[in-house]
Amino acid sequence: MRRFWLGIAAAAALSACGGGNPFTTGTGDPDDVTGTIPEAIANDLDSVSYNPASQTLTVTGVSLDETPFSATYVRKPSLDRDGYEAYTVQDSSLDRHSTAYAREIEGGYAVVVATGGQFGYYFAGANYGRSGAYSAPATDQPSGGLVSYAGSYIGLLNVAGSGEDLLPVTPGTPTDVLPTQAAEITGDVLINADFADNAVNGLIYNRAVRDDGSVSPTNLELAPTAIASDGTFSGLATINQQSVGEYGGVFSGTNAASVAGGVHATGHITEYGPEIEEYGVFVLGQCGGASSDPLCDQPTP
Repeated sequence: MRRFWLGIAAAAALSACGGGNPFTTGTGDPDDVTGTIPEAIANDLDSVSYNPASQTLTVTGVSLDETPFSATYVRKPSLDRDGYEAYTVQDSSLDRHSTAYAREIEGGYAVVVATGGQFGYYFAGANYGRSGAYSAPATDQPSGGLVSYAGSYIGLLNVAGSGEDLLPVTPGTPTDVLPTQAAEITGDVLINADFADNAVNGLIYNRAVRDDGSVSPTNLELAPTAIASDGTFSGLATINQQSVGEYGGVFSGTNAASVAGGVHATGHITEYGPEIEEYGVFVLGQCGGASSDPLCDQPTP
């Protein structure tokens, strides 16, 4: 599906990944669960190949036609956001600019990609999965199979951001033909999973458009949904229990050490009008595990 790029005015001017497991989606590996990603979340993104150790990211899709096209993105540490590594590509100053964010924690990984708008259109999508085996936590422990995950979120919008990574153009170039750089939206995530009842839900909160402080994005609720036997799940993204999109994810590692997922939402940021669109990802460690977030350090009974 190809999405229309909105003519919303440009916004005001304005850490390294955990783990180190490389991954390539769509490999046919029995542990590769990328085939379960909802179409609305994957959208224009066909597959990704990411190696945190060598700092390389290759993206297939997110192009001008239906023929899969692969491009190698360039590492941009200055654009990193809250543990997600940034990669970009732009062939020339009059070509589309693309931004990607990737992260991997204990076998769980996710990537979100979006082009900036040009000629009235943009392309975007998200991908997530796991490398290695998965097992669910035991349900005969004191917790009864209840597990929490916390960490950060990164998304990309179909509005123009600050453009600091765009290649320079010749003075006097008509603004109508210029590409833009997609705006970023960040936040925090808390997900609670019940492996006794095989159910999961959560919240994306503390949301902010990094390139535009004039907007106040509402929390996105990750509505309760079922966990499948392979550790995957998908459900509705809501605001005040009203659907604004979809989310999905997958648990990874021994005792579900991490969770990774993607989100797609539309018409959900009031200041941008009904046609605003967002693609985002989260990769979170289990509370109390090797990649536990500080939010997890709560008093115990």
